[in-house]
Amino acid sequence: MLSNIRIVLVQTFHPGNIGQTARAMKTMGLSDLVLVNPRRFPDQEASRLAAGAEDVVDAARIVGDLSDAVSDCVQVVGASARLRSQPLPHFDEPETMARSLVELADQDPVALVFGRERFGLTNEEIQQCSHQVSIPANPDYGILNLSQAVQVLSYEVFRAWRQRPESGYQVARPSPGRLPTQAQLDHFHDHLSRVMHASGFLTQPHARTEQQLQALFARAQPNRKELSLLRGLLSSLEQNV
Repeated sequence: MLSNIRIVLVQTFHPGNIGQTARAMKTMGLSDLVLVNPRRFPDQEASRLAAGAEDVVDAARIVGDLSDAVSDCVQVVGASARLRSQPLPHFDEPETMARSLVELADQDPVALVFGRERFGLTNEEIQQCSHQVSIPANPDYGILNLSQAVQVLSYEVFRAWRQRPESGYQVARPSPGRLPTQAQLDHFHDHLSRVMHASGFLTQPHARTEQQLQALFARAQPNRKELSLLRGLLSSLEQNV
């Protein structure tokens, strides 16, 4: 199950941070590392600072865009030191985020996304996530370097996985159904946007209606069957526009 939890680093500047991230991941049982446009990689510094986690570095995948890194994931959590203007669901506590990721990773890939060393993720990159999370820290000095942030959140994920009850005395809960991938959600939002524009519902080009609806569906977390029903509804409406 831990193999379904992906760490994504966006445009990492120092290759040593990639190695230290790999080390932080391996200590917590994580192995899936994806790099979005790293400045220098492969690099000896990354392997040197991996300190025993060279296998994670060697297996890391390089992609050109964040969407390529997370399109198959059912939950994408962007790590940010500050709240953004996007109305995405926000995990106030890393512990809550970790429980959610671990539960979903039973069946599908999920991702934790970390931005650049100096200024993190852009607003556009945050929009490609389904959720946000921040690490509570000293308000007077809440600065963590990249590998430290990965270590903290990876530890929370590992702890949530380790504390899962394995006995059979739990009351079984009904399955919510498999969640859609990020690519499936993107197709849905594109479809919804087309119908809203064609119907005349969107008349103010600068309104944040589409972002607010995206946040609404992120909070609702429709499963794949429910998303298919919504797509069917949109197709029916599209025929009458």
